[in-house]
Amino acid sequence: MPKLFSRDESEELFQELLTTTPWQHDEVILFGQKRVLSRKVAWLGDGGFSYSYSGTSKTASSWSPALLLIKQRVEHQCAYRFNSCLLNLYHDGSEGMGWHSDDEKTLGRNPVIASVSFGAERIFKLKHRESKEVVSKLLENGSLLLMRGETQHHWSHTMPKTKKITTPRINLTFRMFLGLEAADQIP
Repeated sequence: MPKLFSRDESEELFQELLTTTPWQHDEVILFGQKRVLSRKVAWLGDGGFSYSYSGTSKTASSWSPALLLIKQRVEHQCAYRFNSCLLNLYHDGSEGMGWHSDDEKTLGRNPVIASVSFGAERIFKLKHRESKEVVSKLLENGSLLLMRGETQHHWSHTMPKTKKITTPRINLTFRMFLGLEAADQIP
């Protein structure tokens, strides 16, 4: 959905998230080595529960007012509930994300992941594991991308680096972690 948030809303929310989020540099284990990534991350949610990926653990901070507003609109649009959000701050196109799937066991068998973009427009790519088909989508300021069903089983995705982008982007990925409350559809 290219315009879940208007241009004015998107600019206001971008500034609010940029200045009020408890950003930290991400530390991950890649190919057996600890690396500090240049992009910054934050993890907010329903409680102080922990989430582990790529050899690192995060503890969720409480929802901010701006993030709760965004969450409510996303949940209404998707008809799903989410109990956490991983935020990524890409300072410019020199920062990206390699090919991966969001297939952690704590997300359940067929996780629903709602991705909201604010700031610089970026290309998002999906690649089918068997056919190697690649699908590219432009993620616009204020847009929503929904991944659900068996997407994480059959596809990997990436946010490629590019020298063309010189402005920042904030990406929010809303998720439902199992064990905290059962993933459910909003009635």
